[in-house]
Amino acid sequence: MKRYCSLICGIMGCLYGWTQPADTLHKIMFYNVENLFHPSDDSLTADEDFTPTGSYHWTYKKYYRKVSMIGKVIVAAGMGDPPWLVGLAEIENERVLKDLCYNSPLRKFRYRYVHYDSPDRRGVDVAMLYRDSCVRVLRSRKVPIVFPFDTFARNRDILYVVVQFPSGDSLHVLINHWTSRYGGYAATVPKRNWYATVVRRFVDSLMVENPRAKVLITGDFNDYATDESMRDYLRVKEYGPRLPRDTLYNLMLPFARQSLHGSHKHEDFWGCLDQFIVSDAWLTDTCGARQVGGAYIFDADFLLVDDEKYGGKKNYRTFLGPRYIGGFADHLPVYVVFRDG
Repeated sequence: MKRYCSLICGIMGCLYGWTQPADTLHKIMFYNVENLFHPSDDSLTADEDFTPTGSYHWTYKKYYRKVSMIGKVIVAAGMGDPPWLVGLAEIENERVLKDLCYNSPLRKFRYRYVHYDSPDRRGVDVAMLYRDSCVRVLRSRKVPIVFPFDTFARNRDILYVVVQFPSGDSLHVLINHWTSRYGGYAATVPKRNWYATVVRRFVDSLMVENPRAKVLITGDFNDYATDESMRDYLRVKEYGPRLPRDTLYNLMLPFARQSLHGSHKHEDFWGCLDQFIVSDAWLTDTCGARQVGGAYIFDADFLLVDDEKYGGKKNYRTFLGPRYIGGFADHLPVYVVFRDG
């Protein structure tokens, strides 16, 4: 799989004229870490299953093991230069983020975090880690999601962060975890379409203020790059010439045309629910030089196990149903490489 991902990104680099020396490249990563709950019981959320006495028997020993493992994955994905930014999904609260930053292998890289509690029923949120030696956070806020057709639903917020790189360039980051397909695909399509509508309106407002705004949209969208939420509501495209300046480009589209490689496996199908979408202004600079080099899936061997039922490999996950497996997560991390300045 690693060879395939490298080939895809190498082809993209040739097509778009993007050939930067390796020492000028940096990474931004997204990782759905699969139910990273703190074992304590939060009386305001339905997190009882992930406590020592809950149905998942989520002990402090298992929790600290997982925190350490997630930290190792992020460091390993950097290959000597850990990602400057890391979007996270399925983290419970600030205590989890503190442990990731200060009580895991990340502690030596000066990671800090941005996080807001959302109204999700189980209490799982999105968050962003950043290396404060490389990135400055200018401002942040949450973007609430209220479905007009179900105003009582408790939905995960979108996290909006504006960061500044050493070159002085600013990047608008939107981290997402859209409604899952649990309960049926057709029944949940309108919810993901509404998330896409909110994101598109938000980006359009940024571009009204600054038509050359540099935007990165990432997350677990629970839809694929070819689904209607992406195609018709977020209106993302594959990179090509003579497209309007407000076009958004999905860097995961090369993976959407096959089912043998992805970030998440369902039965025998590999797909990319985890994606990166960028604005035209961040894809290329004013001189037409490529700034973002393409998307990768971090599919290191230690993140995979043999799939005895469907063949090949599958994610080495933490749980299978309520059964503790002891692995990393049910998604693989994805990342983009970029140059600053």
